Amino acid sequence: MAPPENQQQNDHHHRHHRQQQNHQQQNEKKPAPLRRDALRNRDLLVAAARELFAEQGINVPLDEIAKRAGVGNATLYRRFPARGDLVEAVFHDDLAAVMASGERARREDDAWGALTAYLEGVCALLARDRGVSDLMTTGIEGAPTLDAIHVHNHETLSGLMRRAAAAGELRTDVVTEDLLFALSALGASLPAIESIRPGSWRRPLALLLDGFRATSQRPLPERPLTAQETDLVHRELGGEPPEA
Repeated sequence: MAPPENQQQNDHHHRHHRQQQNHQQQNEKKPAPLRRDALRNRDLLVAAARELFAEQGINVPLDEIAKRAGVGNATLYRRFPARGDLVEAVFHDDLAAVMASGERARREDDAWGALTAYLEGVCALLARDRGVSDLMTTGIEGAPTLDAIHVHNHETLSGLMRRAAAAGELRTDVVTEDLLFALSALGASLPAIESIRPGSWRRPLALLLDGFRATSQRPLPERPLTAQETDLVHRELGGEPPEA
């Protein structure tokens, strides 16, 4: 047995060694905090990207984002090596909100009502932000939250459609992909429709959903677009307007 003084020295040595190990482990787990100027540049890039994604979609040139943020291209690529990294930073909260909305819809007793309300909420988000519309109707690699929301959205729609079909509200000859395809086609047009007359996208959404219903139709919200408004939507989308 070691003498008391030697035992105390050994205990002190072991405690000091453990403290050093714990400190080293904590440093390994926690990334180094960003310096104040680096954090400021990151915030500027995210804000500029959010503006330009909403205006022009997610394929806007990254150089243009750096220019609007007032930082160099090297700073952008150092903070966000890939477009997916920037998309994740900009849209994480919006996509998480869609997922939360899906969770609420799953808990509703009225499956058809929950399906309708869920899709109206998603379309409202797509209509006001072209970047979100691009993400939900197309996609991009390297954005984990986006991958998660696509899976979650499919599960939400599939579950609600099964329940609605069992209740006699949804036709039984459709699958989840039918609805996703129709929503993708409509979703790409939502920002343009919203820019011409806010809220008017509810009419084509109602028509789309009535095509999936097994029973009676419901009154359509909003009046149809006029020929001139339709022409403006086509121009907004960048395509050729139909002949008169």
